[in-house]
Amino acid sequence: MQRLGLLLLFCGGLGAVLGDTPANCTYEDIRGTWIFHEGASGYDEAPDCTGFDVKKTHTVELLYPDVAQDEFGNQGFWTLIYNQGFEVVVGTRKYFAFSNFTVVSNTSVVSHCSSTFNGWSHDLMSRNWGCYFGVKTTLSVDKVSEHPRKFDLQRKYVANEEFVSKINSVQSLWEATHYPEMYGWTLGDLQRRAGGIPQTATPRPPTAPVSEELRLAASQLPDSFDWRDRDGEDFVSPIRNQGQCGSCYAFASMAMMESRLRVLTNNSLQVVLSPQDVVGCSEYSQGCEGGFPYLIAGKYAQDFGAVEESCFPYTGKDSDCISETSCTRYYGTDYYYIGGYYGACNEPQMRLELVKNGPIAVSFEVLNDFMHYKGGIYRHTGLTDGFNPWEITNHVVLVVGYGSEGGVPFWIVKNSWGEDWGEEGYFRIIRGVDEVSIESMAVAATPLVP
Repeated sequence: MQRLGLLLLFCGGLGAVLGDTPANCTYEDIRGTWIFHEGASGYDEAPDCTGFDVKKTHTVELLYPDVAQDEFGNQGFWTLIYNQGFEVVVGTRKYFAFSNFTVVSNTSVVSHCSSTFNGWSHDLMSRNWGCYFGVKTTLSVDKVSEHPRKFDLQRKYVANEEFVSKINSVQSLWEATHYPEMYGWTLGDLQRRAGGIPQTATPRPPTAPVSEELRLAASQLPDSFDWRDRDGEDFVSPIRNQGQCGSCYAFASMAMMESRLRVLTNNSLQVVLSPQDVVGCSEYSQGCEGGFPYLIAGKYAQDFGAVEESCFPYTGKDSDCISETSCTRYYGTDYYYIGGYYGACNEPQMRLELVKNGPIAVSFEVLNDFMHYKGGIYRHTGLTDGFNPWEITNHVVLVVGYGSEGGVPFWIVKNSWGEDWGEEGYFRIIRGVDEVSIESMAVAATPLVP
């Protein structure tokens, strides 16, 4: 699949500061009645939807909390994808598009949440492709979002011994250190590695309430669990290093597929999949400027499949899409926000999904002190580094287990910053309090064994 010009146009408008598209559309902005304007269908693969002739319209109501209903009475499903767009499954088709916005200047964007950019639709088997765009019957108020550059992205990172010492002095749950590999990087390099600067200040959804039924089910789980050691076997693929590219979402998504393929085959199928294929080919993300695991581990894997690393080796930078038909593709069959839809996640549901089906992809807010994590159970200190100005980023990682130490519960998380970072490439973070929003929007997907 080739990346379309439309997506490049609206992602390129703000340059390298983008970690996601700058749309800022909330649940209430999207909920309501939409008219989908559809072009011709019947394409064998995703068509170029830059421009198309409308052949028919289709009315869909997006109802609380996740029900989609069309004019024929067919009921299906819908979910917001962060604040960037939404996906609808109704009747016999699936629809996805990014929310509309206009770049006013290098620091200002207007979100038009009652319309979408041109997107794609296809049947439930990812065939019979077509183009569409959506217009809401009740118009939402356009919203202006300001995105000031708070610091020079080209400025070199400066080691701050005082900051690291202060982290270690104010708490004892975890230890901080300096990483020499960061010394030659710019602040922009570090921001991209941590997921990119979010384009809006929209808060993440709170964790969902825990029902008594859910609480009882979670109480039956073991006190600790780790997919790296299940009866002496490791079901987690090796640690990798994304470098200075904002491809954490691709690494975490591929890592989830790799681990779940191991789980499904009792470790007989151990593959390493290609993040570069996602960076270079996916129209559902923005290459080295960021993306979302729901659209990659889920939608991209189902619609187009993933290839092995040897087919499309990682370069750590944006690239053209290299289409090699001889490479085996690994597809997905199901994907979902844990809890069922965006905004329904919580800690017990994450543990149940993890134990039952395998590692899960999560995103969280990387704050200044996290970059210096060396070991222990991370909890944000509230400290800031005056030498290295920092904006909160959205980083995507893989939860592989959980446990507790000294009465403090934690998640075990696989990062993509190399084996020399943290606890041999992993970190632990306090569990059950939605620390830095790590329990707000977890994603799971089911791969197909080829």
